[in-house]
Amino acid sequence: MSTESNSPATPNDNYHWKVFWTVGIALFAMVLDFSIVFLALSSIADEFEVTLRAVTWVAISTSLVTSSIMLPLGRVADITGRKKFHIAGMAFFVVGALLAFSAQSLEMLIAARVVMAIGASMGQAVVFAIIVGTFPDTERGKALGMITTMVAIGAAAGPIIAGPIIQAFEWRAVFLVTMIPTIAGIVAATIVLDDKRIGSVVGQIRAKYDWLGAIFSASALTLIILTISNPFAFDWISFQIIGGFVLSIFLFALLVWWELRVDSPMLNLRFFKNSTFAWSTSTRFLAFLGGSAMFFLMPIFVQSFMGYDQRSAGMIMFVGALGMGLSSQLSGRFSDKYGFRVFTIAGIGILLVMNILMSFFVSDTPLWIVMPVLFVNGVSMGMWMAPNMSATLSTVGRADYGSMSAFLNLVRNVGSVIGQALATAIIAGVMLSRGAEVQLNELAGTTDMVVTDAFLSGWRLTFWVLAGFVVLALFAANKTRVYKTENND
Repeated sequence: MSTESNSPATPNDNYHWKVFWTVGIALFAMVLDFSIVFLALSSIADEFEVTLRAVTWVAISTSLVTSSIMLPLGRVADITGRKKFHIAGMAFFVVGALLAFSAQSLEMLIAARVVMAIGASMGQAVVFAIIVGTFPDTERGKALGMITTMVAIGAAAGPIIAGPIIQAFEWRAVFLVTMIPTIAGIVAATIVLDDKRIGSVVGQIRAKYDWLGAIFSASALTLIILTISNPFAFDWISFQIIGGFVLSIFLFALLVWWELRVDSPMLNLRFFKNSTFAWSTSTRFLAFLGGSAMFFLMPIFVQSFMGYDQRSAGMIMFVGALGMGLSSQLSGRFSDKYGFRVFTIAGIGILLVMNILMSFFVSDTPLWIVMPVLFVNGVSMGMWMAPNMSATLSTVGRADYGSMSAFLNLVRNVGSVIGQALATAIIAGVMLSRGAEVQLNELAGTTDMVVTDAFLSGWRLTFWVLAGFVVLALFAANKTRVYKTENND
């Protein structure tokens, strides 16, 4: 049921744009941090003298925590109020950044990243709901396109900022950089946000928290990600790996059983009865699984295998984010007028082609090939993301945007972290099987053909496997149609 407190802004009310830029600062900082860390992985590995498998936990730990607690935190935001929850999340993020800056070991750095991930999870659980909830329904695609553009700006700024900073100072300084927009976001949120106008439902819902659902969700997601990433290098047919998959399936089944019976679930699973919701969610998960690993692998490939420094790597990675920012603006706006299907299918189709092309990259692949591929890959990601979210939201009412904010970010994060973990497992597994597991800084300029061939074999296999998931995403996108239900307000 719609109420005055969650009514969207009227077209003549500029408050929705003030809200967008206020919470957009926080979203920018979170994405900036994510892209900066990817570019800093090689430097972190060098300082702590660790391998690819070890250093990737700096990134995977963030995604692991975010994926595990995102959905439970979405419900907490509804109970406590979106403004308070948003500001608290940014405060956690700042504290985590300070801890990361002072970390003296890989273990300390990972722990600091966990604190930052808690803050990022709190922010992501409400940012989407706050922005979309304040825009009129007729401008939903524009709002989603702007969100994606903000993500692209953060992704683009990361490589440009990180490269010079890492070279001039050290990798620790990048965490101080993420604090600047975050602190500005805290000040702006304190002044601008008004719970009555950003869709908070405090006092309108029962403050009963689904603790069992939160435990089942966090346990299932944590276990499946740990099993796939295999950080302890268990044999893939070992009791630990097989048991991890079996227990994960059991926990997911238990979660579904419980959520269908509890009065106040974290997520209303009956949304999946709507075919548009089910297929668009499947598309989102599979496309992020198949496409996001590129943002994780390419900085490592460019620096540790092709031999470019951080500054050059930052400029190379910038073109992908630029492509995503440009296309997301157009696809978001045009999807309001022409619908989501054409943009979603075209974007994912192009993504499939780019995955195949990247599988053939080698150390001496010229930049005039690498950079256009990265740009078009970014265009493809920006082309499908906003229209896909618009398709999902077309099946739910404005009162459900809070839970959908957490859910859609959860789907993105789970798809991304599984894609990253799968990519790491394949490359590390191939190299280990050939006796070629080395530190990242030893890859650049190596003359050992065993190491080179093992890495390239793992790289090629990774992108072919990920391309298979993109094919499934393309199938799901093609199956997505608009069928609105009584969930709409």
